[in-house]
Amino acid sequence: MSKPLPSLARWSAICAFAAAAALSAGCASGPSATPTTEAIQVKVFVAAMFEIGQNTGDRAGEFQHWYERYWKDAKPIAVPGALKPVYCNADGVCGSVLGMGKVNSSSSMQAILLNPKFDFSKAYYVISGVAGTPPQRGTIGEVNWATWLVDYDLGHRWAPEENKAGEPSFMPRKGYEEYRRFQLDPALVAWAMKLSADTPLKDAESARKYRMRYPDAAARRAPFVGTGTHMTGDTFFHGPGMSKQAQYIARLYGADDYVITEMEAAAITLVIQRTHGTDRVMSLRGAVNFDQGNPKETTLQHLDPAPGETAGGFAETVENIELVGSRVVDHIVANWPQWQGGVPAPR
Repeated sequence: MSKPLPSLARWSAICAFAAAAALSAGCASGPSATPTTEAIQVKVFVAAMFEIGQNTGDRAGEFQHWYERYWKDAKPIAVPGALKPVYCNADGVCGSVLGMGKVNSSSSMQAILLNPKFDFSKAYYVISGVAGTPPQRGTIGEVNWATWLVDYDLGHRWAPEENKAGEPSFMPRKGYEEYRRFQLDPALVAWAMKLSADTPLKDAESARKYRMRYPDAAARRAPFVGTGTHMTGDTFFHGPGMSKQAQYIARLYGADDYVITEMEAAAITLVIQRTHGTDRVMSLRGAVNFDQGNPKETTLQHLDPAPGETAGGFAETVENIELVGSRVVDHIVANWPQWQGGVPAPR
């Protein structure tokens, strides 16, 4: 014989009691039953653009020396939308390979910045990698901190033969004023130079011989740590004509002389600017090639060199980048109470 069904009033009371008990139990056990993972506070983020093979144990690209210094024991953190995982150590130093070119690198940077696993509210950034340099201002193996970042591609261009002889064949496009150039914090650049200018740099015999092909005093220098404008362009330009145009653009925008050609920094900085500003952004590049040939070779010969005719010094330059950059990274982390609120006053 079945039991009689409870009255509607009694049924409502039973449901209310059950709901209250469940809510009480959930409140009592919630924090321990479903713990939340606290976001990693990023103190310094190191961005590289490519790695040749593995992160360690083979020929080093832009990331390997950083990885071996800071993240050999770190677990990769997958980030949807980013090219490669992020690695972090216990000191709050994180890094990743973002990809080459403006779109590739900036899309990875945005995915990482917006991921809730990380807290970038107080982070400093080191955008690092290899680059080219004009022989009038730099040399193979040098390492350079950016004072300005200038986008080479944003504007109008036309063929030189369609212009009056000697006049520029580039004109800025209106509407790009806010993101075609970035002046990086002079106080932060000054700190970077103070901490790293005397770093002993590696050199190679092949690079020393290659420099002697150029008559410029700057090109013949041994590797050094310097500053200047970094010119960002997806166009991998070569030759004295394109170099002259790049210098024209830098001066047109009120920046320092360009000393580095690279493909990512201005785009990455724009992404950082829209989320956290640019006060803590650094761009660090090592020169592995000249952006034009010597007087005895054509631009095409320089762009596509015969076997044995390359600059040399690549392995030494990627090591130099980390040697210089890690001095700044280590100082910021070791003195975090003074740096977390912003760049300290010079001393």
